[in-house]
Amino acid sequence: MRKLGTMLGTLLLVSALLIMTACGQKEGTTSQTASNGSTPALKDVQVVLDWTPNTNHTGLYVAQQMGYYKDAGLNVEIIQPGQSGADTLVASGKVPFGISYQESVTQARVQGVPLVSIAAIIQHNTSGFAAPVDRGIKTPKDMEGKSYGAWGSPVEEAVMKSIMDTDGGDVSKVKSVNIGDADYFTAVKKGIDFAWIYYGWTGIEAKLRGEPLDMLYVKDYSPSLDYYTPVITTNEQQIQKDPELVKAFMSATAKGYEYAIANPDKAADILIKAVPDLDPKLVKASQEWLSPRYQDDASQWGLQKEQVWKGYADWMYKQKLLEQPLDASKAFTNEFLPAPQTSK
Repeated sequence: MRKLGTMLGTLLLVSALLIMTACGQKEGTTSQTASNGSTPALKDVQVVLDWTPNTNHTGLYVAQQMGYYKDAGLNVEIIQPGQSGADTLVASGKVPFGISYQESVTQARVQGVPLVSIAAIIQHNTSGFAAPVDRGIKTPKDMEGKSYGAWGSPVEEAVMKSIMDTDGGDVSKVKSVNIGDADYFTAVKKGIDFAWIYYGWTGIEAKLRGEPLDMLYVKDYSPSLDYYTPVITTNEQQIQKDPELVKAFMSATAKGYEYAIANPDKAADILIKAVPDLDPKLVKASQEWLSPRYQDDASQWGLQKEQVWKGYADWMYKQKLLEQPLDASKAFTNEFLPAPQTSK
């Protein structure tokens, strides 16, 4: 769904000076002139993706194509991050909204970067370690003596150690090999036994390819690893400067994801039409799998819990992946989610 390594690498490039100087230099929106006196002007807004378009983003495209953003007074452009990265663009105020991950926002907050998560796109972590079935990795201990396709982040070994410890495994017996930009399918054909993937995209693709895999979801081995990934972000200044814009954007976006939850096939068609380069079969199958997982057991789509933010941050701090503890209460907000539907 996107290269997992990008979730941490981008933030290391963000300095406090960049944030202080860039914030306020460019408004996240510009007003269009109404075409006639009776038509209200739409406000131009950009939202930057974390990676190439996929079913994590379906709700955005639905809200755009179904006119939900227009109904909210917005003209929303969905853009890709380029070399700067979504977190940098949002934290600096160059783009008001973006797609990120709890792990990235956590590191950003501890570094003084003012990112704020305003919705969880998927309620539970769908990532894990995947291996072709012929590698015999059925439990974490089975990773011993195997080659892992790594991207070079300290979080990888920490997560691997955490889940291997539950099964009596020894992480030092895993051979980590940096695979660079190679994807899962290329890596496992070139000597790699397993890699960290999102099942909702890569796992579904493996199934469609007829290449069955064994999947060890990290959340199944530690509650602390059941974090929100991905999330929708903005920055503190945007919230202070124009909370009504944040509210309008989130109201329409929530409608988009609620539509995708109720209508996975139609939502997939909207994504396919908006991004014709995507494989229609993969989008359809992925959307069918992912739609019920957007909200899952939460009372409404997008809802976030402080205990989830604190649990993962405390785990990161214990693993020495954070320089100091996170103030979890400031890392996210449910303030801009629409009021839950009482008729549900």
